[in-house]
Amino acid sequence: MNRVKTWVLIAALGGLFVLIGNVFGGTRGAAIALAIALVFNFAMYWYSDRIAIATTRSKPVTEAEYPELYSIVGELSRSRNIPMPRIFVSDMMQPNAFATGRDPEHAAVAVTKGILQILDRRELRGVLAHELSHVTNRDILIGSVAAAIGMSITFLARFAFFFGNSDEEGGTNPIAMLAAWILAPIAALLIQMAVSRSREYQADASGADLSHDPLGLASALRKLELTSKQVPAPASVSPAQAHMFIVNPFRGRGRQLAGLFSTHPPVEQRVARLEEMAGGRLAI
Repeated sequence: MNRVKTWVLIAALGGLFVLIGNVFGGTRGAAIALAIALVFNFAMYWYSDRIAIATTRSKPVTEAEYPELYSIVGELSRSRNIPMPRIFVSDMMQPNAFATGRDPEHAAVAVTKGILQILDRRELRGVLAHELSHVTNRDILIGSVAAAIGMSITFLARFAFFFGNSDEEGGTNPIAMLAAWILAPIAALLIQMAVSRSREYQADASGADLSHDPLGLASALRKLELTSKQVPAPASVSPAQAHMFIVNPFRGRGRQLAGLFSTHPPVEQRVARLEEMAGGRLAI
């Protein structure tokens, strides 16, 4: 049911995207907007893993290079009866992790060099269980489509700003263009926020069940929240990709607005739920 609600949301906001195109370009604008959305969605479906890996400067690694990483992922994959995902390590010094790919048969799991430096094996296992849960819950494809629509809306806003309709006197309408510039990216952020927040809770719960250790993930989240505020994400990582990480890579920027437009629920709430799971007061 949660997945159906998400697809309904994405369809509705995709319609909003086409509506924006219609407002600023009539029927032709709506058609262009629809074409852009389809292209973005097609690209994100087939190439989301490659895009995510490239923008995070991730490289494939061998078992000889990272035996502990392979050992943990292999054990968890066998426990959940899914194929062993490809494993990547990102040059990012911000501690973080993500999973990508359109289905379990084409999945990849990436961790940053930063996360390997601050987490012990128990905490890393909790993080990887969380990411593999995104794979088994089929969150990756839905998140990729949401990101595609978000990027499409932002692109259309900029297109409308520079090439929007002329008003009756032959000049561009500055109010309409400014509205497109401001409101459309906000709509993109709302897409990612709505899609990602509930799924992070679900992946936390599924990951805790997979690892049989909610407190390991809780401890990891505390460390990641603290350190990610101090170590910025590289410029190659787009805000449209924030939802795919285990913690928001842009958490340290614009703290007053972070709570409103964050793609992730507050870490404090996630940790509290995991602690309740460990105490047996909240079902996994």
